[in-house]
Amino acid sequence: MRPLGRRDLLRAAGGSAALLLTGCGSLRERTGTLLASAGDLPRAFTVPLPVPAVLEPVRRTADADEYEIVQRVADVAIVPGRTTEVFGYAGTFPGPTLVSRRGRRTRVTHVNELPVPTVVHLHGGHTPAASDGFPTDLVLPAGMTEPPAARGHAAHGGHGAGAAAGDVVSGRRTYDYPMQQRAATLWYHDHRMDFTGPAVHRGLVGVHLVHDEEEEALGLPAGERDVPLVVCDRSFAEDGSFRYPALDPSMLAEAGVLTEFADGVLGDVVLVNGAPWPVLDVDAVRYRFRVLNASNARRYELRLDPPPPQGPAFVQVGSDGGLLAAPVGHDVLRVAPAERFDVVVDFARWPVGSEVTVVNSLGEGGAARVMRFRVVRRGRDGSTVPDRLVEVEELPEEAARTTRDFRFERGRPGQPHWVVAGRPYDPARVDADVPLGQVERWRFRSDLHHPVHVHLDPFQVVRRGSGGPGAYDAGWKDTVDLRPGQAVEVLVRFGDHAGTFMLHCHNLEHEDMAMMANFRTA
Repeated sequence: MRPLGRRDLLRAAGGSAALLLTGCGSLRERTGTLLASAGDLPRAFTVPLPVPAVLEPVRRTADADEYEIVQRVADVAIVPGRTTEVFGYAGTFPGPTLVSRRGRRTRVTHVNELPVPTVVHLHGGHTPAASDGFPTDLVLPAGMTEPPAARGHAAHGGHGAGAAAGDVVSGRRTYDYPMQQRAATLWYHDHRMDFTGPAVHRGLVGVHLVHDEEEEALGLPAGERDVPLVVCDRSFAEDGSFRYPALDPSMLAEAGVLTEFADGVLGDVVLVNGAPWPVLDVDAVRYRFRVLNASNARRYELRLDPPPPQGPAFVQVGSDGGLLAAPVGHDVLRVAPAERFDVVVDFARWPVGSEVTVVNSLGEGGAARVMRFRVVRRGRDGSTVPDRLVEVEELPEEAARTTRDFRFERGRPGQPHWVVAGRPYDPARVDADVPLGQVERWRFRSDLHHPVHVHLDPFQVVRRGSGGPGAYDAGWKDTVDLRPGQAVEVLVRFGDHAGTFMLHCHNLEHEDMAMMANFRTA
């Protein structure tokens, strides 16, 4: 018999007692179970930081840039001396970076040469429903004519992965993104129902940047000093392959993970842009970093060691939905799964020759360190961080005439592990009808940690518990981190796209186990 794990203790304790347990000691900051690697792990701070290549369009029209990405299996070098099989956009992990211009349409054709169906979601994209990546809008591998009859959580009162077919196509699909949105750091990832966790874990993630004239006029660090940092944790087998506790590693017959990992899968190796604990040589100037937490379940509390002799370690200039009204200084950066923080670090504050390590205060062992910067030379710096950035509209609370409650919690006996408002996800059910253009107040409540993501348009956080927004809630957000037993209120207003969209927990194991809901705009 295996020893009792944290999940077993929580289930035995019951609802209110479970909240007390998660509020004590180190469990307060962790929802998930560690899956240890086997074999020798890489040495930290020996691998240069790779920067994902920027994808070039296959064609440009008068009003659009058109791209093609082939999703395929590839062997990549992550653990020295071994190769790791990944599911890669263009065969890389992370996938190539796409760069769009505000107001100029982007069309991306994804070709599925993987052995499993996929769905692509542009996370943070203001996107029509047909291109949003609804979890049953599958792209089947070429030659597969019907979705696999995979066993999802239907047996627990939810749905099966093949129970409600969406817009299913074979071989390829073109996603159409109008890009009528502010400059921001977006990302794209797999969103297949019941299998998002293993698909993202195997490598189906990439960055998508949106630029505009307003951003470019600010003088923020640019070019090679504007660097995406895709942070995620993984565990490895002795042969260098990813370890993931899937019930069915083929991702075709049965969804889900082993019972003890239902709270979320945590790895013991931190990868940045696909490299273990990498090093970046920097000039003694300002750099802009687009920090994305692409982990399935792990949260990070990032610090710089040693800290700068003066000023905040990080100057935040943007959030999920784009630039802030004014910079916000942080000595510590808390980043939940799917959140993005656009920050500037000024390396002129350290002497040339310094080594500055990014550490994770919420991690232990290998998860306690992230990457390292080496300040190798002086440099000319023409960048700046203005005291005022851009105008950011503030939604008025008094305009919200409708309040909706969404509870993110563990399911009852006989249900899937995780539910929203007491109900497991049903792709055919609409849980809220929302008029376009109307401000609403949405209240999210949690039992444990749940990073809540809303599709279509960003929102503004107005309240945490009995107080105002938290230190990391500034600007427009599309993902908000709920702590155990917490209520968070946000104001939403959806724009010009009518259709069915989603909100869900972005702990991917929770998402795969029914913690999703649909809303419809009209």
